[in-house]
Amino acid sequence: MARFYSGSAALSKVEGADVTGTEEVVIPKRKIWDKVAVLQALASTVNRDTTAVPYAFQDDPYLIPTSSAESRSFLLAKKSGENAAKFIINSHPKYFQKDIAEPHIPCLMPEYFEPQIEDISEAALKERIRLKKVKASVDMFDQLLQAGTTVSLETTNSLLDLLCYYGDQEPLADYHFQQREKSEELEEATEENNEKSKKGGHQFVTWRAKNNAERIFALMPEKNAYSYCTMIRGMVKHRAPMQALNLYTELLNNRLHVDVYTFNSLIEATAMTNEKFEEKWNNILELLKQMVAQKVKPNLQTFNTILKCLRRFYAFGRLPALQTLREMKAIGIEPSLATYHYIIQLFYQYENPAKASSLLIYDIMNHLTGKKFSPRDPDDDMFFQSAMRVCSSLRDLELAYQVHGLLNTGDNRKFIGPDQRRNFYYSKFFSLLCLMEQIDVTLKWYKDLIPSVFFPHSQTLIDLLQALDVANRLEMIPQIWKDSKEYGHTFRNDLKEEILTLMTRDRHPAELQVAFADCAADIKSTYESQDARQKAPDWPANALNCIAVLFLRAGRTQEAWKMLGLFKKHNKIPRNELLNEFMDSAKASNSPAQAIELVKLASAFSLPVCEVLTQRVIADFAISQEQKEALGNLTALTSDSDSDSSSDSDGDIGEGK
Repeated sequence: MARFYSGSAALSKVEGADVTGTEEVVIPKRKIWDKVAVLQALASTVNRDTTAVPYAFQDDPYLIPTSSAESRSFLLAKKSGENAAKFIINSHPKYFQKDIAEPHIPCLMPEYFEPQIEDISEAALKERIRLKKVKASVDMFDQLLQAGTTVSLETTNSLLDLLCYYGDQEPLADYHFQQREKSEELEEATEENNEKSKKGGHQFVTWRAKNNAERIFALMPEKNAYSYCTMIRGMVKHRAPMQALNLYTELLNNRLHVDVYTFNSLIEATAMTNEKFEEKWNNILELLKQMVAQKVKPNLQTFNTILKCLRRFYAFGRLPALQTLREMKAIGIEPSLATYHYIIQLFYQYENPAKASSLLIYDIMNHLTGKKFSPRDPDDDMFFQSAMRVCSSLRDLELAYQVHGLLNTGDNRKFIGPDQRRNFYYSKFFSLLCLMEQIDVTLKWYKDLIPSVFFPHSQTLIDLLQALDVANRLEMIPQIWKDSKEYGHTFRNDLKEEILTLMTRDRHPAELQVAFADCAADIKSTYESQDARQKAPDWPANALNCIAVLFLRAGRTQEAWKMLGLFKKHNKIPRNELLNEFMDSAKASNSPAQAIELVKLASAFSLPVCEVLTQRVIADFAISQEQKEALGNLTALTSDSDSDSSSDSDGDIGEGK
């Protein structure tokens, strides 16, 4: 020991250190790190890859979805596989006893749903309650009463919890193998429809009179405040507000007090009654006064419940909502994202809000900018959807950027919601960019968001096409059509007609016309493949006209003349402009036969332009006498049909008089 420490002693003497005492060493407190702290630190160093698909879709490259419909099918199939695996494991737990996970992961091991205690006892009742066996628990409770066994108050309250939570019904299985897919139109539905769809696939249970919960509650020899609170919350949850309010009156008569969660349910029950808005609000205020009298401190859910109920009060609820928000801040409760969601829903129920209310969203965003949020309310994930909807209705791009900046602050991106709400948010955001932003910036957002964040709807691509039209960047149209095919919009007629109309409206340089003609040929092939799938194929007249014009302008004359046959086949009338362009093409190629065929087509449809075309043929082409007589006959037939139709219309007018 002396040998090891001699060097240190000598060193201190050389340096002349005069050690008169020892300094106190303060050992810092041990910091408790989160189990995933290292992963979070690593994740913070990586930015989102705009060229990669969302994490949920990272699988076999062949299975990666390329459209909104495919993404829904992918997620449904993935969830169905998880449910099927869980079903097999829980149905045959004896085959899955080997635990290979380290550390142990309970959710990967089989769950036991069958009771193990067979005798009639309170322990058996507790086991059935824990396994959520509603009917078996009620039967065991009745057997205990018949045997003269007294069930403890705690166990009886647990049974009431089970019955009130599930509405005296057996809980639904967690294995939903069949789920309905929502169409593209439903994804852009209102928030109210989103709430309904969120409940889709689940059985809606209503409170039945004299059910097992009420029967057991009446049989209880003693009831405490917990028993009443459980019954009240169960009645409100299953849409029995009047019974809940009556039971609350009984609780007060027994000089009992309720907790804050029961008060929240009572506020919701008050808003369900068939009374006027003012009476409902006065009743809510009375409940708040009773909370003060019972020294029950409200929580975030109390105020959010009030705001959620005030949404149904329309214009009447605006002033009480602002009072509620001020009261929250006065007692030190920080509003959550759901709080502002309810405020936005109340003040921006219409597409064109009042001028005074339209300023409220700016105050909200100025208050929230730069903040990071954690989950505090089940409806927190609805805020960004509501905020972006308001930005779209106000046509305010700067506000939309502010909302999007808040979304990308910290981990706020987690509050974007499920796939349906995410698509709604980004569709509104990108459509606003197309309407208000410069085209270069819009195209940059297009590459950044699509398809790494969301798959565009056909209307989103139409908005982009209109933005390209305004900025005179129509050379991008073939690329947009190529992208639209990848995103599953091959058979969207409104999108195809918008593309064809923009390409046809003006003449362009020869190189661009060739690219447009190739795009038109590709669109034409989609109509032909669509015809093969339909029993009664029907081409839009606008599509036929546009494709023929694009073929003519690109010098693909033979294909353009074939398009005229489709007009006859599908009984569509060609436009006068198209016929004139065909006549110019026939003149350029010095083909009188084609010109005469064009006049025949116009005569077959009894078009007024037939006479003008005939005169152009006679003036511009060297034709024989027989051809001239044939043209004269066609013109005469057309004029006769026109006179007949005009006389018929005159006769109809006379009869009308």
